[in-house]
Amino acid sequence: MKDETHPWLAALKVYAHPRVLGMLFLGFSAGLPLLLVLGTLSFWLREAGIDRATIGFFSWVGLAYGFKWAWSPLVDRLPLPLLTRRLGRRRAWLLVSQVTIALALLGMAHTDPTQDLARLAWFALAVAFASATQDIALDAYRIEAVELRLQGAMAATYQAGYRLAMITAGAGALWIAAAFDPSAASYEQAPWRVAYTVMALLMGVGILTTLIIREPQVDAQRAGLLRETLAREQRARAWLAGRGLGGVWLRLAAWLHGAVLSPFLDFLRRYRWQAVLILALIAVYRISDVVMGVMANPFYVDLGYSKDEVAAVAKVYGVIMTIAGAALGGLLTVRLGVMKTLFLGAALSAATNLLFVWLAGRGHDLSALVFVISADNLSAGIASAAFVAYLSGLTNVAYSATQYALFSSVMLLLPKFLAGFSGLVVDAYGYAVFFTTTAALGLPVLLLVWLAARVRRLG
Repeated sequence: MKDETHPWLAALKVYAHPRVLGMLFLGFSAGLPLLLVLGTLSFWLREAGIDRATIGFFSWVGLAYGFKWAWSPLVDRLPLPLLTRRLGRRRAWLLVSQVTIALALLGMAHTDPTQDLARLAWFALAVAFASATQDIALDAYRIEAVELRLQGAMAATYQAGYRLAMITAGAGALWIAAAFDPSAASYEQAPWRVAYTVMALLMGVGILTTLIIREPQVDAQRAGLLRETLAREQRARAWLAGRGLGGVWLRLAAWLHGAVLSPFLDFLRRYRWQAVLILALIAVYRISDVVMGVMANPFYVDLGYSKDEVAAVAKVYGVIMTIAGAALGGLLTVRLGVMKTLFLGAALSAATNLLFVWLAGRGHDLSALVFVISADNLSAGIASAAFVAYLSGLTNVAYSATQYALFSSVMLLLPKFLAGFSGLVVDAYGYAVFFTTTAALGLPVLLLVWLAARVRRLG
């Protein structure tokens, strides 16, 4: 009997695939920790009376995401005692990182920044480090779990879960803290203890999913890549042995060649001198957004916006506008091409920072906040969609996990470092100068995008 199912309805069935559906919950687990050590934490610190310079320095915990390339080969290759044998490589690393995040969030919940700021910083760093490790393992799982035709659905459900988690960790945490706050006029630790405890418990979503899903099976393509890697390691081992290296040092050197050096050498071999231009573009593309973002929540507090107002406008409505911007960015990438959309996203991201200068002059104006958040998040969504498409085109499928970790780390390293000084700039010159400066930081990005596009056409 002929199947009468409409093609579009048949296509939607892909989202009922167990691994695709599981990616929704794993995406939630990946997105939950980020704001809890960045935006939401900066709001908490400012309400607690912590000075802006210190809040800026606190953002350096986010550098853990910028250095994850350094230990991504360990996550890819190193077995964990007992767990790897029982769960498999990917699930073992996922479980350890998720449990660590939950425990560190509980530590943050029970630490008062007015009493022990250093302890809070260490717990926040533990959350960031474990979260970056979860990202590495999750990227590897996503690539290996399903065949190529399902990768788009996996990415879609991952993004949906991730954005839902950002709303939860942003607006949700603020709403919980506001609900348990006995007085908006003075700082209390108890509301934040409740909020962060709830967030720690929500990591159970990812932990339970990791225990339920199955470890990816090695398909023919992956098996071929593993054979190629083994062959390279054997050639490296023979070369090193011929130079007198032996024992554990020989095994270590051969492992480092196959797991660490090969992915980076492959990128350099393919792009040669253009690799410098590409890495420079990756390093600064999101600099306007990242540097500005650290002071956004302290800015809202200083203008007199309440937790409920910030939660509703910036953390819910803003995330919805980011999703809309990403959808628009995907459409523009198809219609205009990656490089033109990349240029447009960079220009809009820098220009919309100037709207915060205008907002600073208006003071507490909820309608103005809605307008500024709309424009800023819409442009960020466009830029993100184009940037992901650009990075995907650079990645070699043979080393996708390690190379993607490298690209995403380079993307955050310089912006996160500069963001640490944001509080000092605001204290010295005010918000208007700070936001104008972050907009100016986007000008070199436009030049790099233009050069990269020109090189691509000539190539």
